[in-house]
Amino acid sequence: MTKLLTGRNAAFLVALVLLVYLVLMSGRAITMITSGHPVFIVLGAAILVFPVLGAVLVADQLRFGASTERLARRLDDEGALPDVSHLPRRPSGRVEQDAADEWFDAKQAELEAEPQDWRRWFALAQAYDLAGDRNRGRKAMRKAIDLERDDKS
Repeated sequence: MTKLLTGRNAAFLVALVLLVYLVLMSGRAITMITSGHPVFIVLGAAILVFPVLGAVLVADQLRFGASTERLARRLDDEGALPDVSHLPRRPSGRVEQDAADEWFDAKQAELEAEPQDWRRWFALAQAYDLAGDRNRGRKAMRKAIDLERDDKS
């Protein structure tokens, strides 16, 4: 049985809820702008910035998720998807820190040997995630996406 609320479905659900919120906020902002009162016009313009900014950020995150998923599928098709099933886990399901650090060191060494290989950057991004450093993991994944895109052209 498949899970109803997978990571992708949850992301789309949150994006849909945010989209509804952004539409409602935009409607309020436009109402304020068209009121003709100078204070409301300024407030309406300021409020309108947030829905636009929110839409741009959500679109960027959805695009990032889709690109990450595409790379994972490609690696899986090649039989090269990094396997972490052998790493010891805590009762919570997270990989034990020592094992994550050791795996990270191995993936970083592999990357240093082939710094322009997007597959190595993908593995490093996963290693960062396992080590608990999500910000660097996202940066490494963006690098993998860029390198893979360049590799295709």
